[in-house]
Formats: sequence, structure tokens, C-alpha cells
Amino acid sequence: EQEGLQEGLQLCLLLWQCKGMGSTNYFVIVSREDNPIYEADLGSGNKKDDSSHLHQFILHAALDPVDERVWDSTSMHLKTVDKFNDLYVTAFVTAGMARLLLLHDARNEDGIRAFLSEVHELYLKVMMNPLQDTNARITAAGFDQRVRGVARKYL
Repeated sequence: EQEGLQEGLQLCLLLWQCKGMGSTNYFVIVSREDNPIYEADLGSGNKKDDSSHLHQFILHAALDPVDERVWDSTSMHLKTVDKFNDLYVTAFVTAGMARLLLLHDARNEDGIRAFLSEVHELYLKVMMNPLQDTNARITAAGFDQRVRGVARKYL
């Protein structure tokens, strides 16, 4: 019990350290088999390893609500599926059940919807490559540059 309390306090400390560092926009694509195949810190401000681990933790915890909401919605864009303090998780699920997750602190529904839709198109182009495994990391530099360009445009 003491260990759990200590972990919770460390998590709160990490979140407190992340405050005031600029906007938070952390993006992850998770494959159908629950493997992260792409991730990028798209936010502005100082980059800290601690905040990166916290963002990964929050997005990992949001996978269950995403999987539940998939069956309740006919839309691929699931909007905000989870919230952790001042951070929101917005999800987009592809027809192949890959999950595009964006952790953000700003409420910009139209920009986020446009960002996820354009990244979905980029993701489809990568997946149409016969040499790309659906469960393998996306390492193409061109894909990363395009995702970051779309983020600058909409986020």
C-alpha cells in the first residue's frame, strides 16, 4: 500500500513538473495487437524524458476506454475518450483497428479532427506499402516529417 502511494506521489510530481512548459501534444499510433508503431512529441516547450514517460502512461491507460467506445460509435473519430487532470486523450480508430491517440491540453476539436484525419491518410499510404508490416514500427523519416507538418498546421 505504501509503495502504491509513493508511485502516485511520483506521478503527481512529474505532472507538476510538466506544467508551464508550453503546450502538450503527444501523438501515438497503436497497432491492432497493442504495439506502439509510431510516437511523436508534437508539443512546444521544454522536452523532458519524465514528461514523455508520463504521456506514454496516460495514453496506455486510455486504450481500454478507446476499445469500449469503438463498439458504441459508428464514427472513426471518437473525440475525447479520457481525461487526466488538464490533459485530454482524443482517439481515431482505423478500419483495421489501429488506434491514433493524441494527448493534448488545449480544447481545439476542429483542429484535432483535421489533424487526425490527415494523419490517418498518411498512415494508410504507409500501410499500402507491401513491405510494411502492420505491427512493425513506422521508421520512415518522410512520414515523421509529414506528421509534424500536419501538427504545425492544425495543433
